[in-house]
Amino acid sequence: MAKNKKNTKSQPKSSSKFAFWMIGIIAAFVLGFIFIGNHSKQDEKANSNKTIDYSNQPFLGDKSAPVSIIEFGDYKCPNCKNFNENVVPLIEKELVDTGKAKLYFMNYAFINTDSKRTAKFAESVYQVLGNEPFWKFHDLMYKKQPEDTKYEKIDLFTEKFLTDTLKEVASDADVNKVVKHFNDRQYKESYNKDMDLAEKLGATGTPAIYVDGQYFEGQTMDDLKDMVDKAAKGE
Repeated sequence: MAKNKKNTKSQPKSSSKFAFWMIGIIAAFVLGFIFIGNHSKQDEKANSNKTIDYSNQPFLGDKSAPVSIIEFGDYKCPNCKNFNENVVPLIEKELVDTGKAKLYFMNYAFINTDSKRTAKFAESVYQVLGNEPFWKFHDLMYKKQPEDTKYEKIDLFTEKFLTDTLKEVASDADVNKVVKHFNDRQYKESYNKDMDLAEKLGATGTPAIYVDGQYFEGQTMDDLKDMVDKAAKGE
């Protein structure tokens, strides 16, 4: 898991965590997605129920699904790329498509300047074009993330790069609308909303997963499914 190092510059969090999302075999003839990590204890505020405003947030699934899962991510985070490409499809199959939960993506951008730029641009994509175009852009950005982690601290995702990427999934007219929205900083409120919520819930790195406001500390898909089932029962 990418760690938010900026927290060490001011008042440090009470804990930090490192997690690595990998694929593995969990039983004979069964391919499972295993969440392998060393999750240290989160701040108490991250493990208490929260009243979360999910309005105007990109999501996958049926809005009436009883449980809400949040992934806080950074577009420069290698583990977020792995999570998006390998774990999200399984969450969709096991929890979203079955109507048990909906999956929200929210920004926790901290790795580099272009992390924040991309998050703000993605917010503009969502606000201007809606949910489906957002997810196309979102997936494409993770696909284009460099494999070499040395690029994490290099400003790669320029406005031109983001604009050209959006052109792969949207018309020129729509791209121009998004760019204007971005340049006018109309993303500001929604971007700050994400970042403030991540801080409120106690996220210290990415990807950070929450189920109805509760931090997910499990390691396997079965752990996540069990947590969603309990949340649906109000436990």
